[in-house]
Amino acid sequence: MNTTNVSRREFLQTSAGATAGLVIGFNFPSSNAQSKAPATAGIAAGNVGGTSEVNAWIHITPDNRVLVKFARSEMGQGTSTSLPMMVAEELECDWSRVEISEAMYSEHIKRNRLYVTTATGGSRGTRDSASVMLNAGATARAMLVQAAAARWSVPVSECVTANSIITHTPSKRTVTYGAVAEAASKLKAPEKVALKDPKDWKLVGKPIPRIDIPDKVVGKPMYGIDVVRPGMVHAAIAQCPVFGGKVKSIDAASLAAAKRMKGVADVLDMGEYVAVVGNNWWRCNQAVKSLKVTWDEGGNGNVSSESIKKYMQEGVAKPATLAKTTGDFAKAYADAPTKLEAEFYAPYLDHAPMEPMNCTAEVKDGFVTVWVPTQSAEAAAAAAARAANVAPDKVEVYRQQLGGGFGRRGAFQDFSRQAVEIAMKVNKPVKLLWSREEDIQHGHYRPATVARLQGALDKDGKLVALSARVGVQSILERVRPEALRKTESGPVDPMATSCFDDSPYAIPNLRTEHFYAKQHVPVGFWRAVAHSQNPVFRECFMDELAARAKRDPYQFRMDLLSGTADPVRRDRGVLEAVAKGADWSKPMPANHFRGIAVQDAYGSHAASVVEIEKLANGKLKIKRVVIAVDCGHVAHADAAKAQIEGCMIYALTAALYGEITIKNGRVEQSNFHDYPMMKISETPKIVSLLVPSGGFWGGMGEPPMAPLTPALLNAIFAATGKMHRSLPLSKEGVLFA
Repeated sequence: MNTTNVSRREFLQTSAGATAGLVIGFNFPSSNAQSKAPATAGIAAGNVGGTSEVNAWIHITPDNRVLVKFARSEMGQGTSTSLPMMVAEELECDWSRVEISEAMYSEHIKRNRLYVTTATGGSRGTRDSASVMLNAGATARAMLVQAAAARWSVPVSECVTANSIITHTPSKRTVTYGAVAEAASKLKAPEKVALKDPKDWKLVGKPIPRIDIPDKVVGKPMYGIDVVRPGMVHAAIAQCPVFGGKVKSIDAASLAAAKRMKGVADVLDMGEYVAVVGNNWWRCNQAVKSLKVTWDEGGNGNVSSESIKKYMQEGVAKPATLAKTTGDFAKAYADAPTKLEAEFYAPYLDHAPMEPMNCTAEVKDGFVTVWVPTQSAEAAAAAAARAANVAPDKVEVYRQQLGGGFGRRGAFQDFSRQAVEIAMKVNKPVKLLWSREEDIQHGHYRPATVARLQGALDKDGKLVALSARVGVQSILERVRPEALRKTESGPVDPMATSCFDDSPYAIPNLRTEHFYAKQHVPVGFWRAVAHSQNPVFRECFMDELAARAKRDPYQFRMDLLSGTADPVRRDRGVLEAVAKGADWSKPMPANHFRGIAVQDAYGSHAASVVEIEKLANGKLKIKRVVIAVDCGHVAHADAAKAQIEGCMIYALTAALYGEITIKNGRVEQSNFHDYPMMKISETPKIVSLLVPSGGFWGGMGEPPMAPLTPALLNAIFAATGKMHRSLPLSKEGVLFA
């Protein structure tokens, strides 16, 4: 595989015409309903027509190299391979000659959102780009064929393409893409092109070697933590332990001592945090730890996990803001012969990526440049622009590979803002790196949640009524308040009651409510977001209802998944697939138990079976996890299975150990000794089942998370007869071997 990192300067110099290359802009239907811009012709860079959203760029050089612009972030999910694969699939080019080039934020802004978005989150890296990239390849191929046909004065219909070569079938004449690139660049791009039938794909869906793996094996990729700039200084910070607080004072003696420490250049009071800058990060961090800072805690110093949980329990104990109602829940519940109530709790969770938050920033002559591992160049640029008080077009963002993201490096770019603020203060390039303690204690956490569920069965054991009252902080309030639903009794965050409002189960009487919790703890998008906790509440409650009805939990669900709508059909499909893959119809060996769960998320449908063994000493051992996912089309088979495996480890880590606790307004955990990760020795056997039904593109980074934890809890329920309604299991007294 021939891969090259091409700088923005090199790319623009090359594409300006010096090499007679082809640079094609592709215009596709705008996501902005108000956009009425005309289609764009295929023209050279530097002469790109103005459209609302130009989605992709392909650069073909005379020696037949194909440079594909990569606008997303690579954080191990493999998008840097799957997206170029889609271009190559329709372009019919030589895959060994495909290279990727970073799509720069400045070009994105200068050319009116050229790449649609540079954000990677919500499992959208592939699913939102698939149509764009496939169309980009097909459009480029059509223009290249048109240029070749014009050269030979033959009909386009007589020309075929393969492996970056155009062949005139009757005469057997051939020409390379590179040879007609310049001519093709002067043609108008077709407004519509025909795409291949998925059954004819040669690259897409196949487990071809990933572009990023060879370099990672030898340590070549540049992560944010690796960036070095001329004249750069390092920075370490300490932020108020209580969220929302600020610096009140710094002890004079400790301040003077810190400034005298080797390598320290200065100590800065930045208002909400203290920064130490110097020639070595370790020295800076030792100095910042030595400071005796008095903090203004802002009135939140008495908040605890216990007070937060009690507040939410009180909130869900009474009627809250109505999110959805179908039928008459109150009457159906009152009339039912069998009723069940349950309260569930899920704690705050930190993202805990291996690479702590960091950003390198340089502010010079009114222009800001940041080198940052970010899931969103737009968000990083916006934070940098606000910090430096400049316009967005005065910012450049160099996206580095991410040492873990999981949502933390998306919308909330506090670390990017701080790096710019410090760089402006010292008038030098600054690399800010948070310590592990700062990273864990100043996150934007998966919100703690309390859910109160009520369900009713009729005389035949059929679920006829379900109520879910969910108490949780709003994430959308912080990033997209306009997305909140306004009601007479208050706002509703649609995420709060997801998995219930959009449940595929046929429940005639349904009522969901949101207790709109308010806390000082910052919350954000954590992998799978509400689909990490709400499926636990729903699917575990389903097992308890099935037990009351004396029904097999798999068949209980299948009976509820009635109807012909696509979501229902696909949920049935993955449920059937996982049951078959786990041999659900066969009895388990002695002391072996299993649980099952299903949940759609982020455009895909997933189901899981977790098998456990009850050992003689009373401990439990997770033996096998079977996960089936229907993501419509599979972009890269090996990457998809890797995503499933990563989701399993991330979900089970949270279920077994994950908990951020608050005491005196601050986070108690500080590192991996008290916020542990799942170990290799604890990892069970995993069976990944890809069951794509076609017709759509779903996500893969988060959907497998959704059914995992409830399947585990349901397995424990089968083994012990007790449903654990609070996480993590380590706090519930459940011991694992």
